[in-house]
Amino acid sequence: MIPTRVLVIDDEPSFTEALSLSLKREGFEVDTADDGVSALSAIARKLPDLVLLDVMLPGISGVDVCREIRKTSTVPIIMVTARGEEIDAVVALEVGADDYVTKPYRLRELVARMRAVLRRSSNEFVREPPSNNDQKLVQGDVTLDLERHELRVKEKLVTLALKEFELLTFLIENAGRVVTRDSLMENVWGYDYFGDTKTIDVHIKRLRTKIESNPAEPTKITTIRGLGYRYEKTKSS
Repeated sequence: MIPTRVLVIDDEPSFTEALSLSLKREGFEVDTADDGVSALSAIARKLPDLVLLDVMLPGISGVDVCREIRKTSTVPIIMVTARGEEIDAVVALEVGADDYVTKPYRLRELVARMRAVLRRSSNEFVREPPSNNDQKLVQGDVTLDLERHELRVKEKLVTLALKEFELLTFLIENAGRVVTRDSLMENVWGYDYFGDTKTIDVHIKRLRTKIESNPAEPTKITTIRGLGYRYEKTKSS
């Protein structure tokens, strides 16, 4: 069995060395980078299965590195933030990270998060096709092509990260029905997700900026206070 290749991006040599050793003991193959430039180069050369990316890096910040990665790759990314830096975690999720951990953390928790993200990544979009063999979901001016993994809004192609696509797919499949936070966590993130429901809010906010005419006053993805969200079903759908 080919070991999972992990790229650890951190500018603290002692920390990187210790973490690399621990991850190798867990069966991972580990590459390292100590700044944003070398990290982007390593991703292109090494093609990792997962990236552990520290927010605080010299030169290019971890957030900017994450943003650059997402322009060309859907590799799972776990951001590492300092304890109490909630804004870092929110920004990391907004630019496309799949999860985040805060320092200091226990190795067992980190490895569990890594394996959970890898499982979710390997299972993305594995779903039964609609009975009429139509691989498209359409609600008004929003069209999701499940086979091509494409979103079009008013016929214009819109880029989505993997998790955004999966979340929007689930919402549209349940258009007209209230989808609770628990349901979203179970069906989109999975029961083994270790984060909190703030992740849902961040992804919903990001989706609204991409499909709503006015994200501040959404008419497609509406909030049902105290319950969750509903994708408003169009009359023609």
